[in-house]
Amino acid sequence: MSSSEPENPSSSTATPPEESGEKKISKKAAKKEAAKLEKLRRRQEQQQEEEEEEASRETMAPLSIDEEESFSRNYGDVTLNELKSTEDPKAGKWREAVEGKEWTGVSELVEDMAGMEVLIRGRVHTSRVSSKLGFLIVRQRGSMVQCVVTESKENGVSVGMLRYVKQLSGESFVDVIGYVVIPKDPVTGTTQQVEIQVRKVYCVNSALQKLPLIVEDAARSEADIQAGKPGANQDTRLNYRVIDLRTPANQGIFSIQGWVQIGWREYLLRKGFLEIHTPKLLGGSSEGGSAVFRLDYKGQPACLAQSPQLHKQMAICADFERVFEVGAVYRAEDSFTHRHLCEFIGLDVEMAIHKHYSEIMDIVGELFPFIFNKLNENCQKELEAIRKQYPFEPLKFLPKTLKLTFAEGIQMLKEAGVEADPLGDLNTETERKLGLLVLEKYNTEFYILHRYPSAVRPFYTMPCADDPNYSNSFDVFIRGEEIISGAQRVHDPELLTEQAKRFGIDVETIKTYIDSFRYGAPPHGGFGVGLERVVMLFCGLNNIRKTSLFPRDPLRLAP
Repeated sequence: MSSSEPENPSSSTATPPEESGEKKISKKAAKKEAAKLEKLRRRQEQQQEEEEEEASRETMAPLSIDEEESFSRNYGDVTLNELKSTEDPKAGKWREAVEGKEWTGVSELVEDMAGMEVLIRGRVHTSRVSSKLGFLIVRQRGSMVQCVVTESKENGVSVGMLRYVKQLSGESFVDVIGYVVIPKDPVTGTTQQVEIQVRKVYCVNSALQKLPLIVEDAARSEADIQAGKPGANQDTRLNYRVIDLRTPANQGIFSIQGWVQIGWREYLLRKGFLEIHTPKLLGGSSEGGSAVFRLDYKGQPACLAQSPQLHKQMAICADFERVFEVGAVYRAEDSFTHRHLCEFIGLDVEMAIHKHYSEIMDIVGELFPFIFNKLNENCQKELEAIRKQYPFEPLKFLPKTLKLTFAEGIQMLKEAGVEADPLGDLNTETERKLGLLVLEKYNTEFYILHRYPSAVRPFYTMPCADDPNYSNSFDVFIRGEEIISGAQRVHDPELLTEQAKRFGIDVETIKTYIDSFRYGAPPHGGFGVGLERVVMLFCGLNNIRKTSLFPRDPLRLAP
């Protein structure tokens, strides 16, 4: 961390705030005062709108009975009977209004569509309605458009519709029919630069008038909150995650998560890998140690898989040669850090090797730049939505991925004055420091560190031929944090048994795993990475819970 700035010497002669009559207030007090003023402003706006509406009722000529009946068919709540997938086109006014029309996505609304009538569906993001004019922001999957409701007999829009729109609760689902128009002035606060002149509006499903979390508050950036605008803390957002996930940033995050998997599958399938699905219920731990979720399996002790490690290796022994998996992984560790979860989505690879474990690192070195480039090419809109709430710099990576040995990394730390055990593991602080050193020297935030000490790797890791203190293993880093562990595996059953015992693993619980190598096994290796961690670090986010749909950590089992 950088040190605080030194005091300005010339400021020593400045008049203290107390002497100049100014009252010094804390940031907390200023924030509280700003929130109070914002609340007052909202109350005054509401009062003004109510006064305008009352004045309008007194001056507006009443509609005839026929006009009122005709106009009232242009708005209202959709009946449950209409929503029961009925094929009757005359089941109700909504069913008649949408008959023969196709829905248009909010993100598809562009200037070239000016003059076209469209039917859209989305949530009420915000609304502002006066006596003769209303503005309804409709949101669909992070995209937003402004819908203008103007009292007009010609368009069939009555004061009754304005009143109806005004009482719609936030987050309710609405169908809007109207014409696309290009506004005179650029629209602010929406993603689409066109408006819809509303002719008809129907509420498909109402949300509660008062929600436990407001999407606008959940979407605030840290800068907005510091400026006094209302926000929401992480626990509140996770408690009401189904609402929190509606923010534009979250819509972007999980779209990017999907694209990571697309890139993962596309590259590996091109390289001759086969997708498999391994069991998540095991008779013994897959990694060793006690950090497993234990359970009763029909009277037998069992646990949830800490990784697909054992079975993906068995798949190699079954002559699949190259396999990968996307599946849930369970870790019972009491880790309360920003980057650990008890359940996450693991991206795993296992492959036969011919001469050297560098063949695995070559796959890693090509795979992830392929994914990163795919994200940069296809997800600019999503990245911008994330960046608006959580500002971050684009990830720096090289076309040819940098590889350093563990010893070289230790030497870089030593030269920078950081002590690290040459036969131990790197802690979080030293990983970050090394990441900064690599960025400074090589201009990359994505690199591979290999030949790790044997003592800090799992029992199935192959020792180095020239020094058993080190192993044919590697870790991969993004922005100074580890995302991948990989290695050549021990495929010799005798050496595997010996190492399992040394790690305190009951050999009987992994007998079928060890026996699979007695039937003939090729040299092989692989790696695993957490999907949520990749997305977190690519997007420069500060907590893995932001990239887990419904996070499971030591304290959270719901929603």
